[in-house]
Amino acid sequence: MDIRRIIKATIAALLLCISMTHFTAVSAGDEDIIAEQIAEFRKSTRCGSVSAVVCNSDNISFYGGRDSLYQIGSMTKAFTGLAVQKLICEHLISGDDTVSGYIPGFTVYYNNEEAAITIDDLMSQRSGFTNSEKDYPAAAPDMTLREWAYSISGKELKSAPGEKYAYANTNYDLLGAVIEEVTGMTYREYMEREIFAPLGLVHTYAGIPAEQENIIPGTRLGFGCTFPFDMPVSEAAVPAGYFYSDAEDMGRWIRIWLGLTDIPEDFSAPLEQIRSRVRQEGDYYAGWECFRGGITGHSGGTAAYSSRIAFSGSENIGVCVLTSLNVAASTDSLCDSILQSEMGNSPSALKCDVWTVFDRVFSALCAAGAVFFVCTIRIRNRRTLIICAVSSFLLLAAILAVFPTVFGADMHEILFVWAPWSVSGFIMILTADILCICIRIIQVRKHDNREKTSQRSAAEGSC
Repeated sequence: MDIRRIIKATIAALLLCISMTHFTAVSAGDEDIIAEQIAEFRKSTRCGSVSAVVCNSDNISFYGGRDSLYQIGSMTKAFTGLAVQKLICEHLISGDDTVSGYIPGFTVYYNNEEAAITIDDLMSQRSGFTNSEKDYPAAAPDMTLREWAYSISGKELKSAPGEKYAYANTNYDLLGAVIEEVTGMTYREYMEREIFAPLGLVHTYAGIPAEQENIIPGTRLGFGCTFPFDMPVSEAAVPAGYFYSDAEDMGRWIRIWLGLTDIPEDFSAPLEQIRSRVRQEGDYYAGWECFRGGITGHSGGTAAYSSRIAFSGSENIGVCVLTSLNVAASTDSLCDSILQSEMGNSPSALKCDVWTVFDRVFSALCAAGAVFFVCTIRIRNRRTLIICAVSSFLLLAAILAVFPTVFGADMHEILFVWAPWSVSGFIMILTADILCICIRIIQVRKHDNREKTSQRSAAEGSC
């Protein structure tokens, strides 16, 4: 079997698998437009559980389980931001104060010189940190917020504090550490007593709830399917992205920000101060971002969940979508589409998330790699085998080199936490291909040597 036939067989398998994983949209019918949008999302992403809430000045509507608990990812930051702003209004914190003023001994550097990060820098994502866990490692599962803060003390910043916007979970985990230092409570205790209870958020939790019967299990993509996926939550990572909540509380949270429900008086000033900092497109403050058209919102994504909240203050309309699968771009587009529909605009098309694309591509590559494996067993030409081995090795080396650079994480975390299972499946198949080819090269070489010896002996015998 020559290399051209191998290439043709591999390409055929690749195209077949891609065509089989093509997404099909749900056709329009007489059903409610929001239910149709959710149905299309579930069919396209393979997501098993979706809950949504739609609020306006007149009513509130729920889709899916209203009391089902999901991790809400980085939507958590708005709660941490509100807690800090409340402490600012109580004159226990100042936006101009430095982090080292609250966490003694905490230091950072820029251009090898000590730099000062303020609370305002953290709240507006302008500290100089980035979201690269290679540069600023996330907390180990057993770390406290203080222990984690000291673990990143002494790091070199990517830009001068206050100079440049760069989204980073580190900023809001540090704010969580500041809350603990200022209040003398754990972050969870402070949020439960001073934020959740006064605001009537009875189904929102800082970290994993003690009662877990309502938790929707998170899932992870792989080969066009979803698989249950659970990962431990570090206490020191909670302030930036590991709250749990349900559609009912998210509906109340939206109405709080739209001013459509009664709240304690001591929250009025913090809410208004945050709103005043998020008015122009591109503004970011206290866990909220301003988008085109004056829409305020935030997305959330963890290894097994994705979510989004968005609202229009001028229209008094808000939407939140919670899902049990990490397909953030698709979840964002679903939430935005529902919001646009509620505002009387044309709904936007559902976007395909990068992990969904990866799953489709690498599922196809897995099938192609399996075909390639079978083909290499039949190859008898050593030169062809060497070409196959070198090509496969270069492809594997390219993946192992490029992925950590692109995603800002080590390869182990990419393969076993974030990427679809089809990615690690292809890495294993490609490795098996390389080993098989190497074995075949040795076998073919021995066979060729035996033939040469046999031919030489026959030639000597004839003489």
